[in-house]
Amino acid sequence: MQPNFQVSSSSQGLSSEVNKVLRNTYMMLGLTMIPTVIGAFVGLSIDFAFAAQHPFMFAIGMMAVIFGMFYGIQANRNSSLGIVLLLAFTFLMGMLLGPILQVALHLRNGGQIVGLAAGGTGAIFLTLSAIASTTKRDFSFLGKFLMVGIILLILASLVNLFFQVPALTLALSGVAVLIFSGFILFDISRIVNGGETNYVMATLQLYMNIYNIFVNLLQILMALMGDRD
Repeated sequence: MQPNFQVSSSSQGLSSEVNKVLRNTYMMLGLTMIPTVIGAFVGLSIDFAFAAQHPFMFAIGMMAVIFGMFYGIQANRNSSLGIVLLLAFTFLMGMLLGPILQVALHLRNGGQIVGLAAGGTGAIFLTLSAIASTTKRDFSFLGKFLMVGIILLILASLVNLFFQVPALTLALSGVAVLIFSGFILFDISRIVNGGETNYVMATLQLYMNIYNIFVNLLQILMALMGDRD
C-alpha cells in the first residue's frame, strides 16, 4: 500500500504545481493588458510617418528590439526584473498598435470593429485555453508544424511589405489567426504537462499569441467590414 500512496502523493504535488503556474500565468496575463492599453493610447498620438515611408526598415528594427527584450525577459525570468521587463515590453507592444488603430478608428464603424476584434480574440483564447487545460490530450505534437508555419508566415509577410498585395495580406492574416490559435493550445498544454514551469515565460508566450490574433483579426474585419465612406 505504501508505494501506491507515494505515487498518488507525487501526482497530487505535480497537479498542485501545475495549477499554481496556470493561476500565476493567467493573473500576470491579465495584468499585462493594463500597460498594453496605456501603450495603445500613447500610440494613437504618435506620428508613424517613418514606418509608412520605410516599412521594411521599421519592421526589421522593431524585430531587433522585440527579440532583444525577449532575451532580457528570459535571462531574468526568475527575478522581479523579469516581471518589470515583461510589463515594459507589453507597453511597447501596445504602442506598436498605434498605426493599425489609427487606421481602424478613422473608419465610420472603426470602434465597432476594434470591439469585435477584441471580443473575438477573447473568445478564441477562453475557448482554446479551456480545451487545453481540461482535456487530457497532449498538444505538443503541434510544435514542429507551428514553427514551420510561423517561419513561412514571417518570410511571406516581409515579402508582402514590398508588393502590398491586399488579397495576400488578407490571406496571411487568416493564416496567422490559425497559427497563433494553435500556439495557445500548444503553450497551455506545455504548462499542463509540466513542460513550462516559469509563469513569466508562460505569460510572454500566451501574450504574443493573443496580441497576434487580435492584430490579424482586426485586419480581417477592417478588410471585410470597414465602412470608409
